[in-house]
Amino acid sequence: QVQLVESGGGLVQPGGSLRLSCAASGRTFSRKPMGWFRQIPGREREFVAGISWGSAVTAYADFVKGRFTISRDNDKNMVSLQMNSLNAEDTAVYYCAADDRVSGFRVPRQSDEYGYWGQGTQVTVSS
Repeated sequence: QVQLVESGGGLVQPGGSLRLSCAASGRTFSRKPMGWFRQIPGREREFVAGISWGSAVTAYADFVKGRFTISRDNDKNMVSLQMNSLNAEDTAVYYCAADDRVSGFRVPRQSDEYGYWGQGTQVTVSS
């Protein structure tokens, strides 16, 4: 059974940083894309960042460019999201996602292109 487990969420002040991690088990995704999405209550889940296998390609939503960095550790079957300069608009539940259907270096940006999801971790940015 494939499981994705996120960690690292919490409460942070505006301008602060958090690092989210996602550990995958039950299947290795070392040659497949992984990504992060977020969801604010009342809104659709939205793409935040993604990374191809081999870390060859990374993709970011415009609203996080220059602030967030996605990385992966294939030996540990993990993906991480370093979030800097956080603001209140970043408050959301953050989800890790992975897919085993995409080939090559494409990084999907649509949620329905990912077949595996974590349970989510809450990030709250507030003073």
